[in-house]
Amino acid sequence: QVQLVESGGGLVQTGDSLKLSCAASGRTIKTYSMGWFRQAPGKEREFVATISAGGERTDYADSVKGRFAISRDNAKSTVYLQMNNLKPEDTAVYYCAADRFGNRWSSIPRHYDYWGQGTQVTVSS
Repeated sequence: QVQLVESGGGLVQTGDSLKLSCAASGRTIKTYSMGWFRQAPGKEREFVATISAGGERTDYADSVKGRFAISRDNAKSTVYLQMNNLKPEDTAVYYCAADRFGNRWSSIPRHYDYWGQGTQVTVSS
């Protein structure tokens, strides 16, 4: 079992930055691909970013490319999402997820085995 806890969300203004963290406990995540997803009110959960187990490979949704960066520190069992130049459309609950296939770095939610409870990000205009 892997437990994931997100933190770092909050209320910011357009153009601001935030850095989300996802702390893992239980089983080590060093062999897991990790992902960030988000869900806005009334919308389906959508892919944001993913990173392979070793951190060599990343992928991003088109809507966040060039603004967001995913990273991980396996020694600390923590995954990060640096979000720059935030826009009102980035407002959502952000979820961290773990996929036991470390080299998959998938954008598909059903590929992920463990999920955190989410952290709210609100961007005001």
